[in-house]
Amino acid sequence: MNTPENIRNIAIAAHVDHGKTTLTDNLLAGAGMISDDTAGEQLAMDTEEDEQERGITIDAANVSMTHEYEDTNHLINLIDTPGHVDFGGDVTRAMRAVDGALVVVDAVEGAMPQTETVLRQALREGVKPTLFINKVDRLISELQEGPEEMQERLMSVIADVNDLIRGMTEEMDDIDDWTVSVEEGTVGFGSALYKWGVSMPSMQRTGMDFGEIMELERADKRQELHERTPLSDVVLDMVCEHFPNPIDAQPRRIPRIWRGDAESELAEGMRLVDEDGEVVLMVTDIGIDPHAGEIAAGRVFSGTLEKGQELYVSGTAGKNRIQSVGIYMGGEREEVEEVPAGNIAAVTGLKDAIAGSTVSSVEMTPFESIEHISEPVITKSVEAQNMDDLPKLIQTLQQVAKEDPTIQVEINEDTGEHLISGQGELHLEVIGQRIERNQGIPINTGEPIVVYREAPQGESREIEGISPNRHNRFYISVEPLGDDIVETIKLGEASMDMPELERREALQEAGMDKDTSQNVEHIHGTNVLIDDTKGIQHLNETMELLIEGLEEALNDGPLAAEPVQGTLLRLHDARLHEDAIHRGPAQVIPAMREAVHNALIDAEIRLLEPIQDVRIDVPNEHMGAASGEIQGRRGRVDDMYQEGDLMVVEGIAPVDEMIGFSSDIRSATEGRASWNTENAGFQVMADNLQPDKIEEIRTRKGMKLELNPAIDYF
Repeated sequence: MNTPENIRNIAIAAHVDHGKTTLTDNLLAGAGMISDDTAGEQLAMDTEEDEQERGITIDAANVSMTHEYEDTNHLINLIDTPGHVDFGGDVTRAMRAVDGALVVVDAVEGAMPQTETVLRQALREGVKPTLFINKVDRLISELQEGPEEMQERLMSVIADVNDLIRGMTEEMDDIDDWTVSVEEGTVGFGSALYKWGVSMPSMQRTGMDFGEIMELERADKRQELHERTPLSDVVLDMVCEHFPNPIDAQPRRIPRIWRGDAESELAEGMRLVDEDGEVVLMVTDIGIDPHAGEIAAGRVFSGTLEKGQELYVSGTAGKNRIQSVGIYMGGEREEVEEVPAGNIAAVTGLKDAIAGSTVSSVEMTPFESIEHISEPVITKSVEAQNMDDLPKLIQTLQQVAKEDPTIQVEINEDTGEHLISGQGELHLEVIGQRIERNQGIPINTGEPIVVYREAPQGESREIEGISPNRHNRFYISVEPLGDDIVETIKLGEASMDMPELERREALQEAGMDKDTSQNVEHIHGTNVLIDDTKGIQHLNETMELLIEGLEEALNDGPLAAEPVQGTLLRLHDARLHEDAIHRGPAQVIPAMREAVHNALIDAEIRLLEPIQDVRIDVPNEHMGAASGEIQGRRGRVDDMYQEGDLMVVEGIAPVDEMIGFSSDIRSATEGRASWNTENAGFQVMADNLQPDKIEEIRTRKGMKLELNPAIDYF
């Protein structure tokens, strides 16, 4: 742990069911941590009961192991991440803690939608990828491919992955060429289930070639194959040779994830991975131990963590005292005396920390927030069956939100509802089960509710908002923001925490004109307020109230009180009463709210619904039924093509219509289809459906059903 040049921090990431956890078992067996016989079936990193039952990884799990490479012992800190799209947040957070990502791809299925997503998550964090092609045994024994066919198929998988890497790294100046290649040894092949693997360097070492492997595989001599070219050696050698150690990686990664002063001693300490420097820990995950309470796991960028240290947690007052430090071994935690820079540590006692906090021994600029690629699209209401459990349920829900930032918990005071929003049906189902199983609180969950958004479609005129006492007036117009600007704000590349100059440049690059970008007053979600006023008295002291009114208006849009997105608001002029008492919150907030809502209505605001990309793999005879399932759900089919012996149907469909899709598609195709959905953002809902949907949401929220008479443009 104390020689950073021999440390490798890596994550294993892939599409769902491509074999990440099975592969991790092999590595653990190779390092002597679980028995060789059970590896591949034990799924040691799926430590929760529900993970073993469902056969999928739900929580990212950390483990540390050693491997001897070129006569030196290396320490490998590995994070096994989930592949299911609903738990993508765990992948994004794991990437912040590591320097290398081992991307696993199924040889039969090839690069899938989620493969692309995990690659993007890795490259955005400046994490170097290598590729392992799994399930090669299926090409030999199931598909009976000859050497040439097989080589073609493997080469095309590598080419696909390299196209993705190239496309994502074109604009990154600090990355040379990160494409993977067989010759360089950054691609491995093998079978995690039967525990054998090869790569170019291993073939040179053991003298085995593909022909020999195919003979042994066909003759069912898999044990001999495993003994002659064990998977764990191939993969761990690749990790030691091709992934950067913290000393190489941190100078490149720090500027990407931290915007503090690059000249400071602190920055120097992080670049040099200095174990005697100030302590800097980035928390990437919060777990719960029934005995020790909350455990914060994260990457130590500089300094040495020890028990009893008092550290600052970004965004909270006072200090937290460390109770214990350790390293993770799957479900277990091994306590150690100290954890020096360059390692991944597990710490108890940081009660204020959440996933994404910066913890340090001196007050410092926190790390960039971890940007999650997708936002919650589905909501369920949760209520306790017994009233006595209510306080415990509220506490549990707050804890859930702390552990998993991709979940949003809203406790509605007016209706007494508790709403959880997540990435998909499975996500919410798992959370609900865990509340019942781990906390012992019986709960009832409501029908899934889909999250909508509202957005203006055109430009509005200049609209006047008048305060209740008629003494203050505000003049506002709104227009839609360009997609590139919305994307820039979403990724956190332009925010109010940045120096003004940087923000201005980022917005101009995304296509905002120069004058507008100089007057940005506030950014709320993906909405921007521009102050176009000139020399108005008392405006500065009223601005806070204006912003409060604006945020209220944007959180509850005029159509159905759903959040407004992608709007540029201009404040053209304001008339304020001289006397501060007549321009207080009770006057300014309603005036601003009214002005924003009326301007949005004038700009023809519409409901947006969340949509999903759908991909269905299905045998030929069921293709019509499968595409019918998409079209019958207001979806559209974009592409159909043959892949191997299956037809692939690709299309998009609204999330609202996709609820209950799994049982319908099974019955339509006699259970022979496999499918995959991925959130694809929001799009405007058809005009003829708008009035009914708006009425339905307003009824559910208990609002009055008469709409503002100006909304008659549907």
